[in-house]
Amino acid sequence: MKIHFIGIGGIGVSALSQYYLSQKAEVSGSDLVSSEITDFLKKKGAKIKIGKHSAKNVPHNANLVIFSPAVESTNPELLQAKKYKLTAKSYPEALGDLTKQYFTIAVSGAHGKSTTTSMISLVLVEAGLDPTVIVGTKLKEFGNSNFRAGKSKYLLIEADEWNASFLNYWPKIIVLTNIEREHLDYYKNLNHILKTFKEYIGHLPKDGVLVANGDDENISRLKIKDLRFKIKNYSLKQKEAIILKKILKVPGEHNVLNALAALTVARILGIPDTKIFKALSEYRGVWRRFDISKKTIAGKTITLINDYGHHPTEIKATLKATREKFPNKKILCVFQPHQYQRTFFLFNGFIDAFKTAPVDKTIITDIYSVAGRESTAIKKKVNSKKLTKAIAKKNIIYLAKDKITGYLKENIKNNDVVILMGAGDIYELNKSL
Repeated sequence: MKIHFIGIGGIGVSALSQYYLSQKAEVSGSDLVSSEITDFLKKKGAKIKIGKHSAKNVPHNANLVIFSPAVESTNPELLQAKKYKLTAKSYPEALGDLTKQYFTIAVSGAHGKSTTTSMISLVLVEAGLDPTVIVGTKLKEFGNSNFRAGKSKYLLIEADEWNASFLNYWPKIIVLTNIEREHLDYYKNLNHILKTFKEYIGHLPKDGVLVANGDDENISRLKIKDLRFKIKNYSLKQKEAIILKKILKVPGEHNVLNALAALTVARILGIPDTKIFKALSEYRGVWRRFDISKKTIAGKTITLINDYGHHPTEIKATLKATREKFPNKKILCVFQPHQYQRTFFLFNGFIDAFKTAPVDKTIITDIYSVAGRESTAIKKKVNSKKLTKAIAKKNIIYLAKDKITGYLKENIKNNDVVILMGAGDIYELNKSL
């Protein structure tokens, strides 16, 4: 079987390509730029072309062409696939087909999807359930991969709500971490988001289970009373929350909630508490989710944290957790806003998040532009200098990305904590440091 992936370096698409590699399929793909992910896939056996998309990259005899949701309809490889009359599916459509073949557990919500999926995966592995896992980050336990090939009936996926992608999925268990105003380049407003989530939850079968965060106000607004499936709520009010707070290596109330979701799913599957708590106590975090390392810069040893946080709620939770973990250290945050639309629509939320942030210094750099998802009109209305000025705090400054490394080398001191935050390429500063 031959499968070609357009935009193979994407975090979701790359995981799906690994699934087909594990099924002994012949995998080819293309992406505009090389990355750690494309290099990893090449080592796994994928044939990848880097650079401008070209019709020549598409095998005429491919059984299936899978493309990233970011790929536009005018993409030359997609057009060539249609010219060859090949079956072409978006990543969500292709993953949706797989969800019908397995006992699928789908983790959804505005925040915490990757961490919750990772926690559940490690619990299932500990219990010997041998799941296949597709997650939106890399796990050390999976050999620094965002995919795990299992041999059982269980498929665990991170189900994204952007573009209503999750409407393609048909899970037996849905985990719902939270609902918030997000992806406003697609959704009109919160009511549109709630309506779409409700439709998605309706995909559960008669014997399905909704595992929902009982503390989330917007989830309660869904008012789901469907007798076709079970609803299991989890909450910080549970006695297990105290136990989890003590045993978790990752800080913050938000991570206790993520662990409670994992605990609830595991109990539904009949996994003993001893195995659940063991797996959660050993969870070390994942790539770009409060990813901690020690670094020596200009002769000074610091704690460096890489974090994917890019929504005001995530920023608040992560910086609060950072202060809880390092109560007496100087904390410097470097933030790269992700996407002009998000920065524009959630502008006041970003102001509030950084005005109240318990850190000593914040550097805000230029907005990371997302190809195919930006509005030219909005790009003229918002930028990082405007955001910095609106926050109006002396300890918050704007710096161009190429100036940050030099600034840090001059200004950090021994034992300081530096957090690189954002969903763009800000983590690459790690290399220059």
